[in-house]
Amino acid sequence: MSHNPTETEIKLAVAGVRPARKLLRSAGFRIERRRVFESNLVFDTPRLTLRRTSQLLRLRQAGKAITVTYKGKPVVGRHKSREELEFTVPDAAMMATIFERLGYRPVFRYEKFRTEYRLERGSGLATLDETPVGIYLELEGSPAWIDRMAKRMGFGDRDYITASYARLYLDWCRENRVTPGNMVF
Repeated sequence: MSHNPTETEIKLAVAGVRPARKLLRSAGFRIERRRVFESNLVFDTPRLTLRRTSQLLRLRQAGKAITVTYKGKPVVGRHKSREELEFTVPDAAMMATIFERLGYRPVFRYEKFRTEYRLERGSGLATLDETPVGIYLELEGSPAWIDRMAKRMGFGDRDYITASYARLYLDWCRENRVTPGNMVF
């Protein structure tokens, strides 16, 4: 379970994996968790009750780790903050069955490769996310920490992205005239 039930984060679009790694290294970040493939399955009711209220119920498999996540309604400003509750489970298929028995069904699947980075000191987290629709850095921590780290890497608040990966995918589909489906490689 998360120690802090509130997640505050932003995304930053970057030109590629190499430039992103260089930015992270020059800002003092070091790899905490090596690159891993993630498969994320979002669940909702048939009427999309969670989506309409900007909540999320997700089942994520990252390597051998399987995590259930609930995200509450976001408070969006320069940063996105929302309640986040997580726990690990031993069996993704069983958890998906439980969700379905409770009236939730899979509505969206998205994939990415994620590498996690941390500073030697400090409580924030930086991730390098390689997605089918672009490369993004995520900064998660206090608003002041996020602003400091973004500035250290040459970004300003005009570069902050508070949209979800589902929203970024839908925007990408619209821009590229692709019929939306799942954000997979």
